[in-house]
Amino acid sequence: MTQDSSFSPIHIIGGGLAGSEAAWQIAQAGVPVILHEMRGVRGTDAHQTDGLAELVCSNSFRSDDATANAVGVIHAEMRLAGSLIMACADKHQVPAGGALAVDRDGFSNAVTQALHDHPLITVVREEVEGLPPKEWDLAIIASGPLTSPALAEAIREETGADALAFFDAIAPIVHRDSINMDICWYQSRYDKVGPGGTGKDYINCPLDETQYNAFIDALIAGDAVGFKEWEGTPYFDGCLPIEVMAERGRETLRHGPMKPMGLTNAHNPTVKAYAVVQLRQDNALGTLYNMVGFQTKLRYGAQAEIFRMIPGLENAEFARLGGLHRNTYINSPILLDSTLTLKSRKGLRFAGQITGCEGYVESASIGLLAGRFAASERKGESISPPPATTALGALLSHITGGHITSDDEPGKRSFQPMNINFGLFPELEPGSIVKPEGVKRFRGKDKTVMKRQLMCARALSDCRNWLGLPPATLETPADELDETMNVE
Repeated sequence: MTQDSSFSPIHIIGGGLAGSEAAWQIAQAGVPVILHEMRGVRGTDAHQTDGLAELVCSNSFRSDDATANAVGVIHAEMRLAGSLIMACADKHQVPAGGALAVDRDGFSNAVTQALHDHPLITVVREEVEGLPPKEWDLAIIASGPLTSPALAEAIREETGADALAFFDAIAPIVHRDSINMDICWYQSRYDKVGPGGTGKDYINCPLDETQYNAFIDALIAGDAVGFKEWEGTPYFDGCLPIEVMAERGRETLRHGPMKPMGLTNAHNPTVKAYAVVQLRQDNALGTLYNMVGFQTKLRYGAQAEIFRMIPGLENAEFARLGGLHRNTYINSPILLDSTLTLKSRKGLRFAGQITGCEGYVESASIGLLAGRFAASERKGESISPPPATTALGALLSHITGGHITSDDEPGKRSFQPMNINFGLFPELEPGSIVKPEGVKRFRGKDKTVMKRQLMCARALSDCRNWLGLPPATLETPADELDETMNVE
């Protein structure tokens, strides 16, 4: 491709959703891009084609509702920012109710064609086995959760032995406002005050003997997901799935993560719980709590059903469910600055799932931000990250900060890959939620719906302002992006 630009190119490693989006954003800013993709020269265990932005799992981008759903909001913000991924998804949408699902081949072909056709983008089919050479003064690594061993080892050498995770042991994370505190209570085991703690740092859910046995029976009978052949079996005693622990003996969990010792039920102090599930604060905002020791391979549907058997979690809403799988990602809160740049090496950014986000649109959105940041740096412009009140800003904050930390493990205690969800957004201003006129009873679900609607409206308004766009009108022409995107 002819590169009609006075700027030196920015190099991107990885042609998945994040790398493709980053390349598009950079080129649209008038800066040339060289996109390095190894598929076509070397395949992976998950991909089937050499197409750019290939969808390797589901064909769904999840909810497209921007009025009350965090995923729908990030869709809308990406559209406002001129996202190639969203434009191609919209062009190749297939029926899926309120979700945005795509024809996976049509979608990938459209992204591939758009990038090949752009005059400022050069696609090079080659494996980059190490970190970008120093002469690539600006570069983005967007190699995804299946980063090649050679590149992963180079990243490890640059960032440190503990900076790269290969297997992701994930405990479910619950929205704090969905926990029933009429049943649960705050208390640390033995009222111990840890670093930065108060002695009431956990939410405790009590089970009697009947409830515990029913829970164990459900775990053992639950539908578990097997490992793919290329994942291996990374079980070790420090992070056994809870269903495996349950199979090892009915009392195993009661003497492990569900032990009741050192805890007194604030609602019923004279009755000792037979077992207790503890939840620990997961983010600095205090809106998310993780289920301590509850990593699992149960299928998502089974997880939600079984975990809602726990007293106090009967109406739990999950920011994410548990898992244990192959997932290469870096310790971003420690390694990256607020513009996704590696602190130890100026000019080198990371994007996509390798930064610690989950999901197609989340991966693409971080590529969008990395591309915009890199283009601004190349052009000598100031870099302004999106406000934390936007979906883009909330996800960026999750990746680069906002976590519970300790002196022993700075940045690591609560950092794990996550999808966009309302628990990552800052709370609304006090008094924002007002009972509508004529409504007698306004609580619970109704208040939650209004809260989410207000968060969505705030996010889109702040995103438009960040992008320098005029305030939204009641109706936006459906072809507004098409005029500038030129995506077939």
